Amino acid sequence: MFLGIDGGGTKTAFALVDAQGGVLARHEEGSTYHVDVGLPAVAATLQRGVQAVLATAGVDGGAVKHAFFGLPAYGEDRAAQRALDHAAGAILGAERTTCDNDMVCSWAGSLACQDGISVIAGTGSMAYGEVAGRQARAGGWGELFSDEGSAFWIARAGLALFSRMSDGRAARGPLYTLVRARLALVDDLDLCAVVYGELGGDRSRVAQLARLVSDAAGQGDQQALAIFAAAASELAAMVDAVRDRLDVAPGLALPVSYTGGLFGDGGLLLQPFERALAAGDRPYRLTRPRLAPVLGAALYAARMAGQPLSDAALDRLAAGH
Repeated sequence: MFLGIDGGGTKTAFALVDAQGGVLARHEEGSTYHVDVGLPAVAATLQRGVQAVLATAGVDGGAVKHAFFGLPAYGEDRAAQRALDHAAGAILGAERTTCDNDMVCSWAGSLACQDGISVIAGTGSMAYGEVAGRQARAGGWGELFSDEGSAFWIARAGLALFSRMSDGRAARGPLYTLVRARLALVDDLDLCAVVYGELGGDRSRVAQLARLVSDAAGQGDQQALAIFAAAASELAAMVDAVRDRLDVAPGLALPVSYTGGLFGDGGLLLQPFERALAAGDRPYRLTRPRLAPVLGAALYAARMAGQPLSDAALDRLAAGH
């Protein structure tokens, strides 16, 4: 059995998979973004989630051949990385545990561990790829100065657009009315109390305001649509950067896939992303994600154990998910 953990800033998913591609149990917990919740909380969440998924499957930890923990912000702080390795290793044993960034889960799931690049556009964003054993990433430096094209980035751009609409720097469109109504603003400046006070500037809660931008775009707000077009361009630039770092042959149509809630938002991001890839000078083949990231994590665990799943097992896993 192989255990996959896909951590995130909003939720953390757990899945136990067998060598035949059967999903034995799944479970969800809250955030494992240590920057927000702290390392002790991450350790407790991982412990609780692993025990819950094992209990659901009716097995103990000894049945797990290997576990892969994909954790947000892993590798971006050496001290935190050591603490995360220790927390994960303490659950099932360090010899049966591998930790890395959650970007690996998205790549392993969307491309079933095959060569190519995966783009993540959820609360945060980044691109990660593997080709012939080489690995590279781009983006994902955090919400303060990166995470371009993410829900947080889109929400922040939408809030900035509202402020410009409010004081006359931009023409008022559907976004202006939506923000006032959804956030129950009596005065436009009440937005500051909502974002800095009620939401406390919290990354995941602010990111949820991206829904206001997508709803405005759905109502034909051209300035909101432009935010999604800009997000798509940023994500396509990440793909190009990863490709260049992987030293891919110029004429190879490299597979590209995607994960994250924004890509399922009525095509508002996926369609301009596809156009942005096609408009560049590097060939790509955009493919739908084959597996959920948490199943990708389990698949990667099997690979780390030296027992990659067969094609038949992959087909079963894909059909079951």
